Amino acid sequence: MSAKRGSRAVADALVDHARRVASEGIVQTGGAFTDVAEADAFVRARPEAFLIGVLFTQGIPAERAWAGPWLLAQRLGHFDLARLATETGEVARAIAAPPALHRFVRTLPRWISDAAARVLAEYGGDARAIWPDGESVAVVAERLRSFSGIGEKKAAMAVELLVRHLGVQLVGLEDGCVAYDVHVRRVFLRAGLATRDTPDAVREAARRVCPQEPGSIDLATWLIGRQFCRPSTPRCDECPLGSVCPRLTWIRPQGVGVRR
Repeated sequence: MSAKRGSRAVADALVDHARRVASEGIVQTGGAFTDVAEADAFVRARPEAFLIGVLFTQGIPAERAWAGPWLLAQRLGHFDLARLATETGEVARAIAAPPALHRFVRTLPRWISDAAARVLAEYGGDARAIWPDGESVAVVAERLRSFSGIGEKKAAMAVELLVRHLGVQLVGLEDGCVAYDVHVRRVFLRAGLATRDTPDAVREAARRVCPQEPGSIDLATWLIGRQFCRPSTPRCDECPLGSVCPRLTWIRPQGVGVRR
C-alpha cells in the first residue's frame, strides 16, 4: 500500500470513529464532562460555568478540570458573576485551599475574575451571548480567545464541545479545527497524518482528513491518544485505527498538555 493510500485509510477510519463517538454522546467519561454527576449537570446547565470550566482545562486531568466550577461554587457558596469579578481574594483563597482545585493557584483565580468581569461588561452577564445559535465557528473561537487564559487550543476544544455536546447551532463548521493538544499531536504524527509537529501542520492535516468539518475529529483523536496511543506502551492492537495505522510509535511530541 502506498503512503498516500495508507494515509487515506487512516483518515477514513478516524472519521468513522469520530462519528461513533458523536453518536454515543461520549465526552470524557462516557457521556459526561466529569465523573461527578452534580458537577457535570452544573457545567451543562450554566453557560458561565462552562466558560470557566474551559479555563480549568490546563495542566490537570480533564475530569478534574470540569468539576472545578462546581467545586468552586461549593467553596464560595455562590457562583455569582459580579462577586467572582470583584471578590478576587475570596476566589483565590477558594482555589488554593487544600486540596487545591488547580495547579495554577495564582493565575487561575485572575483568569476567573477577568472572565466574570468581561461577561458582565460585554455580554450582559450572559455567557451564552458569546456563542448564540447562528453565529459562526470562527467568530465564537475569536471571542473565546480574547479571554485571559484561553488560547487557540482551548478555544478549538470549547467550540467543538459546544457544537457536538451542548447543542449550540453554529455555522461555518468548515472553519473549525482540532486543538493542538499533545494527545491529538501524538496520534496525527504516529498515524502518518502529519509529518511535522507544528500547529499549522496538525490543523492542515485535520482539514485533509475531514474538509467539511475538521473540528469534528478533535474529540475522537484526543480520546485515542489518551486511551490507546499512549506515550509509552501504546495499545495499538486495541486502537480503533490499529488495523490501518503505520504505528510510528517511536514518535513522541515535545511538551505536555492536558485539557477537557
